Amino acid sequence: MKISTRGRYGLKAMVDIAANCREGCVSLKSIAERTNLSESYLEQLIAPLKRAGLVKSTRGANGGYILGRNAEDISVGDVLRVVEGPLELVECLSKNETCGLGDCSCCSTKDVWARLSDSVSETADNINLSELI
Repeated sequence: MKISTRGRYGLKAMVDIAANCREGCVSLKSIAERTNLSESYLEQLIAPLKRAGLVKSTRGANGGYILGRNAEDISVGDVLRVVEGPLELVECLSKNETCGLGDCSCCSTKDVWARLSDSVSETADNINLSELI
């Protein structure tokens, strides 16, 4: 399993917001400068995070973004699921999809993928933003 740039940069942006929002809203420009990420790419990442309630926005001269919940209440798993999608390692674990090889009910490896996916999810869900700042 590889986490794409969406996941890596989305998490990086959330950590930056968490670390810098104590003094008020954090602008995308300032996030981009501190993280060395493209402002336009950050806009694409912030939109789903905002829809999910992980960040809130304020317009105006002093506008920008703040966390939608306390940093202790936002896990790495929350962020990754919003920007990446499900954390399952194989498609057949998501939404009862099949692997394309036929009947999955007798698949001898499905349990392996489920256990590995559960481990990834558990780890991601047990790390919160406050631990990363």
